[in-house]
Amino acid sequence: METASHKMLRNADLFRQHGGQEADYVEANVRVGMKWGSQQMANRLMERDGPVIQSGLFAGMAYHRTVAEGALAARLLGTYEAELHPHIERILATQPKHIVDIGCAEGIYAVGFARLAPFAKVFAFDIEEHAQHLARTLAEMNGVSDRVTVGGLVDHARLNAMTQENAFVFCDIEGGEQALLDPEAAPNLKRACLIVETHPTAAPNVTKTLHARFAPTHDVTLVNEVVKPPPKGHWLERAPTIDQFCATWEWRHRPTPWLVMEPR
Repeated sequence: METASHKMLRNADLFRQHGGQEADYVEANVRVGMKWGSQQMANRLMERDGPVIQSGLFAGMAYHRTVAEGALAARLLGTYEAELHPHIERILATQPKHIVDIGCAEGIYAVGFARLAPFAKVFAFDIEEHAQHLARTLAEMNGVSDRVTVGGLVDHARLNAMTQENAFVFCDIEGGEQALLDPEAAPNLKRACLIVETHPTAAPNVTKTLHARFAPTHDVTLVNEVVKPPPKGHWLERAPTIDQFCATWEWRHRPTPWLVMEPR
């Protein structure tokens, strides 16, 4: 399903390919309007249903009224990165002992994993102190702070130590994944499950590079973003299309495909 907003962004890309300076102005203004609409939808969701995730893998999780970055509405709705949910469920079914969330932001995955996997110890990392505070608070709000450890920068040595046995690494660090996720520098990654959001805009060859690094030891699946409708039966199904899109839009400026990598 291509919405009017999608068409405007696609047209802006076409203008840019032909050297049109107007494209930057058009795209910037479209995105400002879309983000405003997304924030308004987040307010409506909280007014009607409270600050709680309403559907999907983390349904029922108490949530913040603000986020470290990105789209609050899609998080509250439960559609945020729903492409990953089947892969996450499959990996959690293996009962990993340690779960490492690198680039945890306000903690949606770290806390969500802790709620779904009471058998696991969760380590969450973010270089922003505000994000660390939000992640700790979210863990307390959901009663899992005893199993969620929040920290800052993680290096190869620490990553290797945390992935010694039956580990799951979830990584979203805006291009830094190419330097950090190196199975030669952190050999235990060769036995870990990984889900990595790659950022070709920040590191042009990152997706191919990581695929090549892990292909000898892992089954690698490329997952691309798709346009998501509201959850079945949700009141948003009766809302205007633009409201539906603003509620489910995840604020991505360009494609950021994921790699799901499971050891053989």
